[in-house]
Parts: sequence; structure tokens; C-alpha cells
Amino acid sequence: MSWGTELWDQFDNLEKHTQWGIDVLEKYIKFVKERTEIELSYAKQLRNLSKKYQPKKNSKEEEEYRYTSTKAFLATLNEMNDYAGQHEVISENMTSLITGELTRYVQELKQERKSHFHDGRKAQQHIETCWKQLEASKRRFERDCKEADRAQQYFEKMDADINVTKADVEKARQQAQLRHQMAEDSKAEYCSTLQKFNSEQHDHYYTHIPNIFQKIQEMEERRIVRIGESMKTFAEVDRQVIPIIGKCLDEITKAAESIDHKNDSQMVIEAFKSGFEPPGDVDFEDFTQPMKRTVSESSLSNSRGDGKSEPKFGGKSKGKLWPFIKKNKPPPPPPASASPSAVPNGPQSPKQQKEPLSHRFNEFMTSKPKIHCFRSLKRGGAGPEDFSNLPPEQRRKKLQQKVDELNKDIQKEMDQRDALTKMKDVYIKNPQMGDPASVDHRLAELGQNIEKLRLEVQKFEGWLAEVEGRLPMRTEQARRQSGLYEAQNTSAVNSCAQDRESSPDGSYTEEQSQETEMKVPATDFDDEFDDEEPLPTIGTCKALYTFEGQNEGTISVAEGEMLYVIEEDKGDGWTRIRRNEDEEGYVPTSYVEVYLDKNAKDS
Repeated sequence: MSWGTELWDQFDNLEKHTQWGIDVLEKYIKFVKERTEIELSYAKQLRNLSKKYQPKKNSKEEEEYRYTSTKAFLATLNEMNDYAGQHEVISENMTSLITGELTRYVQELKQERKSHFHDGRKAQQHIETCWKQLEASKRRFERDCKEADRAQQYFEKMDADINVTKADVEKARQQAQLRHQMAEDSKAEYCSTLQKFNSEQHDHYYTHIPNIFQKIQEMEERRIVRIGESMKTFAEVDRQVIPIIGKCLDEITKAAESIDHKNDSQMVIEAFKSGFEPPGDVDFEDFTQPMKRTVSESSLSNSRGDGKSEPKFGGKSKGKLWPFIKKNKPPPPPPASASPSAVPNGPQSPKQQKEPLSHRFNEFMTSKPKIHCFRSLKRGGAGPEDFSNLPPEQRRKKLQQKVDELNKDIQKEMDQRDALTKMKDVYIKNPQMGDPASVDHRLAELGQNIEKLRLEVQKFEGWLAEVEGRLPMRTEQARRQSGLYEAQNTSAVNSCAQDRESSPDGSYTEEQSQETEMKVPATDFDDEFDDEEPLPTIGTCKALYTFEGQNEGTISVAEGEMLYVIEEDKGDGWTRIRRNEDEEGYVPTSYVEVYLDKNAKDS
């Protein structure tokens, strides 16, 4: 089956068919190109969708993604982003493997087709030229034959006429012979041209045209094979990304299976737990008799009072009363480089940060507390720096989070300082690399930043220790002890309760209402922590400056005085020293020169 033998006379139709084949190929290229555009558009929309629902950084929405359900949703968004990436891969592969390759092939195909049909037209023109030559030779032979016949007839006429001279007859005879000779020559030429034409025609229809048409057939078959291969590639490009898409879907399923409803419920408790104890029962008030009121240990009154009349709660009170003791906030300690004159009253001791919960409770039981109640803040208002607008448990978490953030900032600054210090050492050893003095300014800035951050840490740690000392203990003994405070401050709490009931959104703020002096009877709670082992000495120190320890936990020292060191600086700028068995406390590390024992250094 060959186009050269079967379609020898269909040159024009073959030309139209091959052009149609190229149009089909270009149409397929356009189809694939539009498919790649759709894939890119789909991938872009998926990425925009994933980005739209991603939590915004440093926002409340980001905090909500700590739950397992929202984590699973976040994982789904990330997997959808990867899913979109696979559609981009489809688009890229189709563009490079199909669209680009076929576009180049179409250009080559057009050039090849043009060349083949050019050869066909050239062969066609050659055979047509040969035919014209044959026709011309034939007409010339025909004309010469007619001329020869006329010349013969004229000669015969002249020869039969007796009036014509012999010379005229001879001339007519010679003319007739000439015409006959010319006819013979034309005949010979015609025969030669005819043989040549028949040979050219045979070669044309049995050699040249079949060869040209065979090449055109092979070209068309290659085009058909190529478009079939492109269709296979079209499917294979999709098939290659199916495993990765399957992994994305598997990860989404895995994320969905990781949702733990119990864990989420526990996280809700941790997120909104206030740290308050539930209020006790409200006693019945009998107005028909003189009031004889007994107070249970779980009520808001004190069963072990000193006999004074107890204030009553109104019958409309809802009983949602949470008194909160707030001590005066200590000022932050000075930086280690501060001079004694810069702190006239001495720095605030970090003892409140170091003392255990039992000591803080003793201080609470023996001091004159200030009663604070919680009032609702308007939503969206800025809270105080110490988070005193939050309930105790939430405030503790916020303070701890703030301390952790500050410690991370300190570590970053210290890393930068260490790097600059190493750079300065390199400059000192190799002056050609740089000037060591060029980094001094930056080192000084980093040192100041570190000191500022440490002061911030000490401030927030003080508040953290304060709120940890306030949190109620989960024992009956602690509840009974806290009842002593609650019973003698009921009137102050009553006003707080009214403000608390008017807070529809459940938010709080600390507000000082009044300061009430009370007498707290001695309990056995204080005696549990009296017999503490004294700390061993780890060295000695010499006071460089005079320090007046006016704050709780500090000790006064005179310049030049020698004392014992029982606890070295833990990074907060304070050293714990002892003068004798009864006198010990904290002094600023920058105020003393410490001499640690060798054994203490080794340990």
C-alpha cells in the first residue's frame, strides 16, 4: 500500500490532506497549552485558598491553632499547598514534554512538507515542459507535410502546363523536393521528441512521483505516531504525580485521625482556668430570731474568728466572690554596673522570687493585705503590663510566657555579643582584617540591651513569684487557712462581688478597693517551715560599697566588711551572704568582691 502507486494522480488532494494533518497537530498543541493554563490557575487558586485560611502571625487566631482539631486543619492547609504544587508540576511537564516538543516538531514538519511538494511540483513542471516540446514538434511536422504536398501539387501543375517554360518547371520541381526534405526532417524530429517524452512520462509516473509521494506518506505517518506518543505523555504526566497526591491525601487523613477530643477538652481547661476556689454555701439568715449564725469551714466566713460579729451577705448575692491579695510591686534591681549612688534606697531583693510557696503564704498570713476585686474590662482594651487584669492561673501563664520570651531575647543578644567578641579577637590577632575598635560600640549596645532585658526578666519573675504565692493550695488545711482571711474581709469582698456580677464577658482587672487591717490568729501553718537547715558557706566576700538593705530579704553591709557567701549569683544580679547565724540576706553582686572556696568552685 503506497501513495505513489495508488494515489499517483492525487497530488492536490494529498497537499490538502497533509495541511489538514498539521492543523490537527497545532489544534492539539493549543489544547495542551490551555490545559497547562488551567492547571496553573487551579494551583494558584489552591495556594490562595490555603494562604487565606492560614493563621496570621502574632494574632489571637494563631493561638487557637494549638488544639488538635485546628492543628489537623492547619496540616490540611499545608497539604493542599503541596497538592497545588503537584498541579504546577503537571503544567510544567506538559509544557516542556508536549507543548514545546510538538511546537518544534510542527516547524520541522512544515519545512519537510514544503520540500516534498516543491519536488513534486518541479517534476510536474518538467513533464509538462516535455509535453509542450512534443506538441511543438508534432505541429511542425504537420505543417511541413502540408507544405510539401502543396509544393508537389504546384510542380505537377507547372509540369502539365505547355505554356510554362522549362526553367519554371525546374524551379517548381526543386521547391517540391525541398519541401519533401523538410517534412522528412520534421518527421524525424517528431519521432525523437515523442520517444523522449514517453521515457520522461514513464519515469515521472513510475519513479519520481511515487518516490515523492512515498516520502509524503512517511512524513504523515510520523506525524500520526508523534501525536499518539504525545497523548501517552499527556496521561503519563498525570500518572506520575498520583503517588504524591496520594501521599498528600494520606497526610490529610492522618491529620484527621490525630484529632483528640479529650486533649482538646483539657486544653480548654488550661486556657480558661482561673485558679479560684469555688465559693462556699451561703448560710440561712433567720430574721425572726436574734442572729445565731454558724459558719462552716467551706463558707466565706472564718470559723475560728476572735468573736467579733461577722458581716452578712445580702440574700441576692450570687456567691461568686474571689478575693485576691496583691502585695506592693517591688522595683526592679539595678544593673550590675550601677554605682551605689544611683540606688539610694538599695535595690529590691529577689527573695520573693526565690522563696517557696510556704514562705509566701506565711507572709500573706502575717501582713496587712490589700483587698482587690476583679472588674470587667471592656473588650479590646489594652491590659496592664503585669497582666493583673487576668485571673491568677491565666496571669501566671502569661507571665511565664513573657519570662520565656525575654530569656530567648537575652540568649540572642548574648550570641551576637559572643560572635562580635570572636570577631574582635580575630581583628586583634590580624589587624589587616579590620579595626578592633570598630565593634566596641556595638558590643556596648549589646551589653546595655542584655542588662535591660535582665531587669525585665527580674521584674516579670517577681510578678510571677507573687502570683504563684497567691494561688490557692488544693488541701483542706489551705482552705481553712484562707478562710481566716476571707472571714475578716467580707465587707470588702461584697463590693467586689457586685462588680463581678456585672461583668458579662468574664474578664477581670485588679482594682484596689480598700485597705483593711486585720488580726490573724497564730496557726500551726507557720511552724511547719521554721526548722530549716542553714545553708553551708561556699566562700567569703568583701563589701566594696555601703549598702542599706531596706527591702525585705536584703541585709545591710558596710564598706570593707568581710562576710560569708552562702549562695552565689544565679544570673539575677544578687548574692546571698551571712554575717552570723541570725543575720543573712541578699546584696547586689556588684557591691561585693566574692572569694569562692576551691571546693565550691570544683563542685
